[in-house]
This record gives sequence, structure tokens and C-alpha cells, in this order.
Amino acid sequence: MRSGPVSVLMSPDDAPISPVSVCITPADIRFEANPDEDLLTAARRAGVAVRWACRNGVCELCEAQLTGGDVFNTRSGKTECSPATIMLCRCQPRGPVELEIKAVMASGKHVPQQLLAKVSDITPLSHDVHRVTLQLPRRRELSFHAGQYLSVLLPDAPPAYFSIASSPEQDALELHVQAAANWESAQRIIEVLRDEGQVMLEVPHGQACLASVPQAPLILVAAGTGFAQMKSIVDYLNASGCHQPVWLYWGVRRHEDMYLRSMAQQWHDASDRFSFVPVVGDDEDNDWSGHHDQLVRAVLAGGNDWAAVNVIASGSPPMVYTLMDALAEAGMPQQVFHSDVLEYAPRG
Repeated sequence: MRSGPVSVLMSPDDAPISPVSVCITPADIRFEANPDEDLLTAARRAGVAVRWACRNGVCELCEAQLTGGDVFNTRSGKTECSPATIMLCRCQPRGPVELEIKAVMASGKHVPQQLLAKVSDITPLSHDVHRVTLQLPRRRELSFHAGQYLSVLLPDAPPAYFSIASSPEQDALELHVQAAANWESAQRIIEVLRDEGQVMLEVPHGQACLASVPQAPLILVAAGTGFAQMKSIVDYLNASGCHQPVWLYWGVRRHEDMYLRSMAQQWHDASDRFSFVPVVGDDEDNDWSGHHDQLVRAVLAGGNDWAAVNVIASGSPPMVYTLMDALAEAGMPQQVFHSDVLEYAPRG
């Protein structure tokens, strides 16, 4: 991958203006801001999920407590010093800044809530995968991170868990529901969604997600409909202007199982920072182990510096643990490997 151009701000006397550090507590999220831009713009460029609406200081959704440093208020024309209550959209940093915004959560820290969603569309994506689009009456009341999942709550049935395929910026929630003809529980979910037109959700869940734009190259590995989690992450990174290289490895049994291959290929073609590697088994054998090995070999063949990347994996526990063990042997520190499997199916 080629590195992109580096933008350098210049002052009137042509001296470069260096970005300054911004820290948001209690989430301990850090990013950089340019001295001539407002803090809301800098936060959103870094992919931080700050609430906002009007961008002129009226709605007060982007309110924060300035706990360290100074900012210039573009509305009053005055410098404000900590401690102070500020609106991010109206304040430019005058050096390193510390902010307290309790509504901004670190990865996986949002408290799940139950919400009634309207089913606005169900569209087949392949022979057994459906795109389900859900609308929430008060979408702004829900916050989640790219890569998290939700549970569908049906009467007289255990919760059904699905990755959120849409990014936190989008109004609708998108799910990819695999419902093969012989999979009765999944078929019932599709039938209920079609017949009832609404469904109770519990959202969000999951630790393997992004609270801000990564500061290291990112490796995404998905098997089957694990692609839904990766779609949320890629949409989020594209909206945030991520400058780090991203690789997506998607493994399936058969070509027809790669239900949104054209979308992944478009991401690949649109940016030299994004690489899509499809891995197809072309095998009717239901034993996934061979396909797991093939997917892991493809990831290892990328030749990355495994000590300097972040990895997010989505798939069955055997696939995830096979991948984690192989990458650890190749030099990856275990703390940079993220998968929800580690939470719901820990090894004994």
C-alpha cells in the first residue's frame, strides 16, 4: 500500500503549525486536533462518537467539561481556561487539552438498552442471507461502536445475536441474517420480522469494536456472515477518513456464499489503503477445519509486522482460536487481537 499525502498546516509566516493532543475522559480516548479547527471537527475526523446536531453552539449536545488546557471560543472571541463548560463546535485548542464527556464511551462500554424497532425492509442478498433494515423512533438516543452486535428478542425464544452491519453514523440499523432452508430458528426470525413488522432489540453488545480511528494498521478477518461486523467497521473508517492501511480477509465455503463480494471489491478498488482478499474453499465438506486453515494461511501470507497491527476477527470459535494461535506464533501480542468469541466462548 502506498502512503497518502501528509497535510501540514502553515501559518502566515509559513511556519508549520503542529497538531495538539486531546484526551477525553473517563473513556481515555486520545486524538489530535489542529489549532485552527474546532474540537468537534477534530473529534469526528478521529471517529470519536461525540453527540452533535447544529454545529453552532445552540443545541448544546456537544457540551464538554474543559478540565485541562485552554481553548479559543470562536463565538465570544475570548480564550477560556480550565475548569470551564464549553461547546466543542465553538472551541479551538490553544495547546494540549483535556475534556470530560461522560457520554463518550470506550470500546464495549455502552450499557445495553431495549428498544422497539420497525422493520423497514427485508432483501435477499444470496440463496440464504437476508439484509434486514431496522428503523428506531429515537435513533439519536442509541450509541454504539462500529463492530458491535445486538440481540433480537422474540417471545418464547432465546435471544438471537447478530452483528450490526451499519456504521454508528447511519440512521438505520442493518443486519445480515443467514436463514438456510433447514435452519428452523433463523427461518422463524425472518417470518416474525415479515409478519409483525417490528421487533424488540437489546443493543449494543460486544468488546471487539472501534471507539475511535485506529493508530496502527488494521487486519479484519471474517468467516461467512462475520462480514457484517467488518462492513460496519469499514463504513465507519471510510466516513472518518482513516489514514491507516486496512486489510479484509473474507473466508467462505463456496463462491455463492460471498454475498456482498462486489461491495468489498469496490472498497478495494476505491482506495490504495484498503486491500480485500477473498478466500473461497470451493468444498461441499461441512468440516470447517480445512477452510479455517486456508483462511489462516491467507492472512499469514500478507507478511505484516504482527507486532505493529490490530486484528479483529469474526467467525466460529475454532476459526478464531486457530487464527489467534497462528498469529501469536508469528509474533503478534495477544492484546492486539480482538474477537467477541474471546468473551462468549473463552477457552478453559
